[in-house]
Amino acid sequence: MAALRAAVPVLAVLGLCLGPAAAVTPLVIWHGMGDSCCNPMSMGYIQKLVEKKIPGIYVLSLKIGSNMIEDVENSFFMNVNDQVREVCSQLATDPHLQGGYNAMGFSQGGQFLRAVAQRCPAPPMLNLISIGGQHQGVYGFPRCPGESSHLCDWIRKTLDLGAYTKAVQEHLVQAEYWHDPLKEEEYRKNSIFLADINQERGINETYKKNLMALKKFVMVKFLNDTMVDPPISEWFGFYKSGQAKETIPLQETSLYKEDRLGLQEMDKAGKLVFLGVKGDHLHFSEEWFDSSILPFLQ
Repeated sequence: MAALRAAVPVLAVLGLCLGPAAAVTPLVIWHGMGDSCCNPMSMGYIQKLVEKKIPGIYVLSLKIGSNMIEDVENSFFMNVNDQVREVCSQLATDPHLQGGYNAMGFSQGGQFLRAVAQRCPAPPMLNLISIGGQHQGVYGFPRCPGESSHLCDWIRKTLDLGAYTKAVQEHLVQAEYWHDPLKEEEYRKNSIFLADINQERGINETYKKNLMALKKFVMVKFLNDTMVDPPISEWFGFYKSGQAKETIPLQETSLYKEDRLGLQEMDKAGKLVFLGVKGDHLHFSEEWFDSSILPFLQ
């Protein structure tokens, strides 16, 4: 008993010196096209993987709609601006996130979470990890994932017929990040989502300031991608304007040279991270995820 009593003040002093254990930064995940928040083969697997590797972490896998079926449908048909507003509301009212959070978007979820970073700075997004996100949009639809493949033909025809018509823009998600390098003026004028967050119609200084507040903006490109056209969009590059054959990296785009989003300044400050991984779209190993992605979450 005497030894225990003697140990108590020593432990108290140690506790004061060491302080409380550092809290684990929460993580918000946004799935891609044709997926859902909780699919055990995709986002459910990622959530469990992160929870296993980082004990005590709070992971919010975003669900857009009241159930998984609506979540999948909304990934095709719910106006992206409405989706972003819904997510901003979810984040603002989640008590676990008020001190800040990391964000990880898969495929189209990557550019959607960037919109959240630019439009909704509270609670603060600390690091943004885009895994296969198409930040300059797409100009082509090689294929759709899994069970959604039957929609691909219809989506292609719709995009070819009138991607920039008001009705299509407001009701087809993929049209909202359709970027036609042969019709740049039409894209800038009529794209209701991507042209806005990429500052194509003017400079929103708030967007720029909010994005530059990120500690790191990590972009993962799949080196054998057969779903995203062009794959360099995953590193914020795109086709050279006026044609659809030659691509240019982010650093050669007007977006970067004019620094409309602050990406040039972020790049010089070491805030942009470009990662490449062998494999097709969203195909990666647990070992790669552990070594390349987990360090940004810890």
